[in-house]
Amino acid sequence: MQFSLIIPAAGSGTRLGKDVPKPYLVIAGKSILAHTLNRFLKIDSLNQIIVVTSDDYLKETSNILKAEVGRLPFHVVKGGNERQESVQNALNVVSGESDLIAVHDAVRPFVSKTTIENCLNRASLRRNDGAIVAVPSRDTIKKIDLDSMISHTPKRDEMWLAQTPQIFKKKVLMEAYRFAALNGVAGTDDASLVERIGGVVEIVEGDIQNFKITYPLDLQLAEMILSKK
Repeated sequence: MQFSLIIPAAGSGTRLGKDVPKPYLVIAGKSILAHTLNRFLKIDSLNQIIVVTSDDYLKETSNILKAEVGRLPFHVVKGGNERQESVQNALNVVSGESDLIAVHDAVRPFVSKTTIENCLNRASLRRNDGAIVAVPSRDTIKKIDLDSMISHTPKRDEMWLAQTPQIFKKKVLMEAYRFAALNGVAGTDDASLVERIGGVVEIVEGDIQNFKITYPLDLQLAEMILSKK
């Protein structure tokens, strides 16, 4: 099955204390976005890349893609005010030849080829509408009420922390986003929108190295890993 890759890259660098948006910070000679792209370029079934970014970085993103992806078809799309709107904009240019759509955070540059392939293989099965990468929670989760009092402690072995990629059958993801737009539904990730329309989504266990660069400590760790490589 062929798949299109959507990478939302319109986030800011505010939490990192940087003026440059996170995907465009340079580590070991390449932007974080370029490092992330290269993880997917090793997958034979990739047939299209769509990066969603802000107005100010449309040209830079195009230049990064030209330098990294060779002849593989790509699009650079203007993002929206929220991630969900950005992904919706990307869906408008998804190739008709794609069977699956993968959505992956621009600032998760350490996802492994094995993890991507495992998620693709699971999402290709007829028994589901898609699959997402996640890791078991190592911490106890607490649910609180409006007064910040603990109302419930879920079983830890039932709690998983969602990562990306999140991969779905093309028709299902498009239907989920269409439903969300028509009904004013906001999801915290793509899977939550698919779940909202009754979709069946499987978990593929990933690893903690597939972390999202969000805070200064994350950036320091990423610099250490990429510098060694």
